[in-house]
Amino acid sequence: MFPKIIKLLISFTLLVYSIYQFSENYIGNGIFYFFLSCFFVLIYFKNELIFMAFLRLRKQDFQGTEKWLNKISNPKSNLVKKQQGYFYYLHGIIQSQSNLTVAEKNFKKAIKLGLSFNHDLAMAKLSLAGICMQKRRKREAMLLLGEAKKLDSQGMLNEQMKIMREQLKKI
Repeated sequence: MFPKIIKLLISFTLLVYSIYQFSENYIGNGIFYFFLSCFFVLIYFKNELIFMAFLRLRKQDFQGTEKWLNKISNPKSNLVKKQQGYFYYLHGIIQSQSNLTVAEKNFKKAIKLGLSFNHDLAMAKLSLAGICMQKRRKREAMLLLGEAKKLDSQGMLNEQMKIMREQLKKI
């Protein structure tokens, strides 16, 4: 994994070299270096290690997900703000299996940093509401459920929210 600044420097260098290739009438080489430059801009905004961690999570491989996330040594300097949000979001999902206190902290950091998609933010708030419910903090759980319902525009989480509301009535 390259630090953010290195990715931008490589991209800029490749772009300049692409322009040089165009000026020397090596059009094919210029197009290749231009696309290579675009690739480094892409991985600046979409971190490759977080992408690999998401792929492991889709397979329900929590240890593999954690292994990919642990390869990110310093999230503040190596990741863009939204990527940091997803870094803590994934850590929250992993930790929710074993340590609710750490998972709660990670979900709060992810919500604070922001996530790219509303359904991811809704899922983070729903998970945080579940943790609050398990810790018997009914008011905070209800508030988070309301926020998650507003963010879930397509209704993918309606059933989970309904189940959680019924469980909150029993508390």
